[in-house]
Formats: sequence, C-alpha cells, structure tokens
Amino acid sequence: MDISFTNQNVNGGSVFRVDKFVVPADARDEILTKVKTTHELLRLQQGFVQDFLLEQFSGPGEFNLVTIVEWESQAAVDKVVPIVKAAHERIAFNPQETIARLGVRADIANYERVPGL
Repeated sequence: MDISFTNQNVNGGSVFRVDKFVVPADARDEILTKVKTTHELLRLQQGFVQDFLLEQFSGPGEFNLVTIVEWESQAAVDKVVPIVKAAHERIAFNPQETIARLGVRADIANYERVPGL
C-alpha cells in the first residue's frame, strides 16, 4: 500500500516490492479495497512488470495477506513513489493511519533476486 521504502538494488535487475500484512478479519474488506485501488494505479506505471495479491488459506504463518509487485528496476520504483503518494493524497488516503486504525501489522520491504538461483 505504501511505496515509500527505497534502496539501491545491488544487482541492477528487477526489484520486488513485498508487503506482508496481518489483517484482522473485520479489517479485511477495507484493506483489500485499498490494496486493489493502489495496484490498479501501479499497473499503469512505466517499469511495472507484474503483481500478485495473495491470501493465506492454510499453514502456521502469521501474515494472512501478501502483495508482491515486480518492477523492472530500482529507477522504476523511485519514479512511482511520488506518483502513488500524490494519488493517495488526492483521495485523502493515508496508508499508515489506515493500518494503525484497523489494527493491521505490516512488514514492507524491497527485494532482489539472489544471483545464481
């Protein structure tokens, strides 16, 4: 939901934004709506490759919603950050406030492929 985390991709290849959430049952619908809205915008951006919205259906893991977005490069991620921030401001959506209000826990980071696999 929030794309403010950026770092340099050491390998210079694709960057994978992985957002993992612990979402209470009563917050699920609102979070899914916000995620879907954000991902609709992301899909229109230059450098977007693919995305996934995953929901846990079994297993002991604590994160029940996970989003993954693949970007062509760190440069693509850097360009989209202000675009998403401006779009969220236009609709008065504050991801951090929403997460706190709904009691959602989030683990958000950018990843790159491990070379040689």
